[in-house]
Amino acid sequence: MKNKQRLSDLRVMSADQLEHEVLNLKKEQFNLRFQRATGQLQDTARVRIVRRDIARAKTIAATQAKKKV
Repeated sequence: MKNKQRLSDLRVMSADQLEHEVLNLKKEQFNLRFQRATGQLQDTARVRIVRRDIARAKTIAATQAKKKV
């Protein structure tokens, strides 16, 4: 249920907003990797969720760019 809501939120974003969202997610991914390396990561499932959110946002951005051409 949460994924469908997240997906609909991403679909209404502009290309710039999607790019900004991917940047934020990559920063979060870096921080999570750093926490895992130092043994401070509490929610290990979050790494997987963030990775999939990045892929989801990039896919939507590519689809939107393809529609414009």
